[in-house]
Amino acid sequence: MKTTFGAGAALLLTTTSAYALGLDRSGQTIGALFEAGTYAELSFGYVMPEADGTDIAAQPTGTVTEDYLQFGFAYKQQINDQVSLALIFDQPYGADVSYPATSPVLGGTEASVDSNAISMIARYDFGNGFSAHGGVRYQTLEADVTFGGLAYGGLNGYNAAFDRGAEWGYLAGMAYERPDIALRVALTYFSEVDYALDTVERIGAAIVNPGSTTDITTPQAINLDFQTGIAADTLLFGQIRWAEYSEARVSPDFFGPTAPELDGSPGSITALDDGFAYSIGVGRRFSDQFSGSVSIGYEPEGDDDLVSPLAPTNGQYSLSVGGAYTMDKWELSGGIRYVWLGDAQPETGTPDVARADFTDNSALAIGLKVAYTY
Repeated sequence: MKTTFGAGAALLLTTTSAYALGLDRSGQTIGALFEAGTYAELSFGYVMPEADGTDIAAQPTGTVTEDYLQFGFAYKQQINDQVSLALIFDQPYGADVSYPATSPVLGGTEASVDSNAISMIARYDFGNGFSAHGGVRYQTLEADVTFGGLAYGGLNGYNAAFDRGAEWGYLAGMAYERPDIALRVALTYFSEVDYALDTVERIGAAIVNPGSTTDITTPQAINLDFQTGIAADTLLFGQIRWAEYSEARVSPDFFGPTAPELDGSPGSITALDDGFAYSIGVGRRFSDQFSGSVSIGYEPEGDDDLVSPLAPTNGQYSLSVGGAYTMDKWELSGGIRYVWLGDAQPETGTPDVARADFTDNSALAIGLKVAYTY
């Protein structure tokens, strides 16, 4: 059974990610590292989330989420029978949230988070089915956050602009493979990345902090990826991902002491929880040229429905369908994913106070990948 059979199916775990765990966008996939021979791919995704609700003043919030594009690139070079190298570009984290003025409680609240990463990875095959991989990741991050509406009291109109910064992280993992049954289990650890971003804070037009640095950490994470043949031309595949978003606290110099936590520590602009995301699917090769796949995804809800207004969802279920067409050394694959977003209550204040109810929301994502094997 061909181990690259899952290439089209794996697209469903990457470019069609839609409002996944925390601020995840790409899921930090390294699947290209395990492709046969020398290999290159380009991937594109377009995500269309629809999240809205009703605030505590009984006014509609309007749609607060914005469509976004995802782009990825990977190149893998087989050096010899034991050693391979990969260069992978992804956009690991992001947020695009904007509350229309229709809501007096949260209207004007906005958040934009953008990140890009280049990972340089080496893999060594021990020849007995086991291999080790590791490398470094150069990652950029920039953000802009505005709090608007009556829910923020004296901080209504507060804005924090975080300049783009770039820092290094690392990744390391192990894998076990049995090509005769298309079995592969890969465990990969991604380190947190620490930034000190130049920051300007305002309330309305008034500058309340003309310049300082804010410590921001993107979370450490672990991916467990697996695939195995379960019948002729049939593959079972999936992923478990954990990310430590509770460490991603953002406390600028003005905001932190102005909106402290109950224990007196500096307040944080973000309020995200650690969490898991799960997916499992089945792929089927129908001919030498065409294969298809279907998968389901699940992200558990938090302990309660209270969430940050900047990430107004709480858990999710998803259904994905994909297909791949092979032409000599080329493979074209695509997928579509529908996501049922969990009900949530955006909150502000200390202690947390619900400011709106978000129910029956969803997202639709499409992805396309072009791959070439040398």
